[in-house]
Amino acid sequence: MKKTVLHADRYFGGTPIDKRIFGSFAEHMGRLVYGGMYQPSHATADENGFRGDVIDLVKEQGVTALRYPGGNFVSAYRWEDTVGDPATRPVRTEPAWKNIETNQFGLNEFMTWCRKTGIEPIMAINLGTRGTDAARDLLEYCNMPVGTKFSDWRASHGFKDPHNVRMWCLGNEMDGVWQIGHRSAFEYGSSAVQAGRLMKRIDPTLQLVVCGSAGMVVPTFAAWDAEVLEQTYDVADFISVHTYFDNRNKTPQDSAVFLSASNNLDKQINAIIATCDYVKAKLRKKTTVNLSVDEWNVVYRPHGKVPDVDWTFAPHQIEDVYNLEDALVVASSLMTLMRHADRVKIACQAQLVNVIAPIMTSDDKAWRQTIFYPFAEMSRWGRGEILPLVSDGETYEAGVYGTSPLLDAILTEDKENGTLTLFAVNRSLDEENEITLDLRQFEGCRVKLHSVLNSEGLRDTNTEENPDKVRSEARGDAKLEGGILTAHLEKHSFNTIVLAKN
Repeated sequence: MKKTVLHADRYFGGTPIDKRIFGSFAEHMGRLVYGGMYQPSHATADENGFRGDVIDLVKEQGVTALRYPGGNFVSAYRWEDTVGDPATRPVRTEPAWKNIETNQFGLNEFMTWCRKTGIEPIMAINLGTRGTDAARDLLEYCNMPVGTKFSDWRASHGFKDPHNVRMWCLGNEMDGVWQIGHRSAFEYGSSAVQAGRLMKRIDPTLQLVVCGSAGMVVPTFAAWDAEVLEQTYDVADFISVHTYFDNRNKTPQDSAVFLSASNNLDKQINAIIATCDYVKAKLRKKTTVNLSVDEWNVVYRPHGKVPDVDWTFAPHQIEDVYNLEDALVVASSLMTLMRHADRVKIACQAQLVNVIAPIMTSDDKAWRQTIFYPFAEMSRWGRGEILPLVSDGETYEAGVYGTSPLLDAILTEDKENGTLTLFAVNRSLDEENEITLDLRQFEGCRVKLHSVLNSEGLRDTNTEENPDKVRSEARGDAKLEGGILTAHLEKHSFNTIVLAKN
């Protein structure tokens, strides 16, 4: 059995966790919208055509914010096609993913869906094929009171009150050669700053996200971010960070390495923070640009189990099936985001339903994938502040990800609800890890819950036929005696230990 001693000190101070860290992402792609969020023929569909079983799971998952409509999709997006009478909306070719788009689920349907779920909308604008003028029109449609051309148009569509969208993304992955309207950092920065200035002239309270590099594998990583920020610093509240962990594992050795993939996310975040602060110093600015990690997840390449079919409606596209080891990587990734809560204020797991998603559907059912559970538990119990936590335990060599601790853990405190929560991943594939944490500074606590996410095999998955094979269960043995917390963490497991203050 491995052993790890954890150290926490309440007087070192915590960092507030922005609830938008528990965000998600909805793009018009495959069956995410049609057959996922929206399916009027489904038995649980409401008067808007929204699947009730999906909404129930999204609420259970604890999603707080939703980025829409893309993603690559947004770079050829015509928002005007998506509003008004659905019977008169045009059917279009969707060039980003080579789907057919019917526009039956559009801008107002999205806003209605967000209101119904209590989720904050994050709206992206098209800076691929369009620019400043279209951004102005869209903002007027969404946020202005009646009395202008586009606000009156919105009212005529049955939405007199403004949607009041606060968060806006200025394009998507514009450094990627795959992106419609791809351009250089200088060209994108020039376009983004003009759009941002006009949008903030209309409403100075908006928060804007400029496009950072699409990832560390892109040759212009960090250099792109620096050049874009030099042009957009005065309008940028956030810069985007995108990262995906490709699961190509075939052996237990591969799995051991993969379980430390979140080390790369930590490295990427640190690099972009340094870049932001370099530009801040160079331009002698007082404001600080924070990070929006608005695309992150595990992926498989080639994606899914059903071949893509070009120019069809809502094909089975990129429907990755996740296993236990994917869930452990997702857990460590979300913990990494929370560790950086001082600068990471927004994060959007990609994506919400069916497409590389924690929730899957058929025409009959909706079910939770393995990666659903760590997100749901951290969104539920990981609010408030993240506290400093020092780990004294064994490490191992994780290949390209470097030296890594066998135990990955964070500690959060929610003063409002009176809870202290330890989240921990035991990365060992063959041994338990006995943990000890001195909590005598946190008086009057008791163990409320110790849930464990685990299964017999790392490759175990949830399916429509067996949707609960991998799930969290309240069966851990955590105990608190004399102010000392102890627990035995199963091999290859994710653990949530909640302490309630009496």
